[in-house]
Amino acid sequence: MRKIDGHLHLVKTIAGYNGNGRLNALGDGRARWDTGEMIQLIPPGYGDVDFTAENAQRLLATGGVERAVLLQGSLNGYQNFYTAQMVQQNPKHFIGAFAVDPFATHALSIVRHHVTSLGFRALKLEMSQAGGLHGYHRPFKLDQDPKIQALLTELAAYAGITIVVDYGASDQISHQPEAIVALAQAYPMFNFVVAHLSFPNPQALSKLTDTLVMWEPLHNIYSDLAALQDILGETKLPFRRSQQIVRHAIDYLGADRLIWGSDAPWSATFNPYAELANWLQDSGAFSRSELQAMYAGTAEKVYFNAEAQAARQQIKLN
Repeated sequence: MRKIDGHLHLVKTIAGYNGNGRLNALGDGRARWDTGEMIQLIPPGYGDVDFTAENAQRLLATGGVERAVLLQGSLNGYQNFYTAQMVQQNPKHFIGAFAVDPFATHALSIVRHHVTSLGFRALKLEMSQAGGLHGYHRPFKLDQDPKIQALLTELAAYAGITIVVDYGASDQISHQPEAIVALAQAYPMFNFVVAHLSFPNPQALSKLTDTLVMWEPLHNIYSDLAALQDILGETKLPFRRSQQIVRHAIDYLGADRLIWGSDAPWSATFNPYAELANWLQDSGAFSRSELQAMYAGTAEKVYFNAEAQAARQQIKLN
């Protein structure tokens, strides 16, 4: 079965920054936050201080994955230009999203450059309190803050834009599923993808249900399934809790609004990438049409659309 990883990160230079301060490379795929906490960021054998496109393709091959959507994240640090380079060099395998701090003085200039010069048609907003903007900025409402509004107004001038949002878990001030509804209504020309299926909690399934009910009527809201195993604490197949959560999401949104993704490289340090890539089909819990949508069909529609392909073909990097 064809597979597209809808949530992958490249790391040319470890430059992570969030509420823990700076992430500092140590070698052997390990890194240390300024708080002193150490993490294994890259799986052994796939990079000492980086996770390059070449190593990403090696990792993808272990799961039979042919393409990937390259997202940005505060954990790794924004890798915008390297992503643009790799998308141009590997157009059959990669499409990318860029990231920007909306509160940067020149945020709108950054947006214009990445859309018009680098050909991006997707923006990643890592706004979570634990790992993103809410960890080092004052609290803000995604659908009300004037800086966010200015950024989205700028992007509305371009066709084929997708906004990817990671707003963290329900116990974080950044968790704002209702804001996605407001934005989807205000900007019907955009596709919105909420990362990590809104951080589900099996002990509080009603919260996820309430979110899915809000999203169901708005067909420009999608969600990816990246890092579900990490969120749910699963390190052994067959990932029963993940199966139940995905079935719950299908019941409300349908499989054609869900995008499989891994969140590698970090997630591939907790579970082998081949298991992350194949658990959905190996579970026997989903129909072939559901698998085709989650593994490739939805990602092709949302990310590898005609506008994105045309923009990518026009870029000439120096």
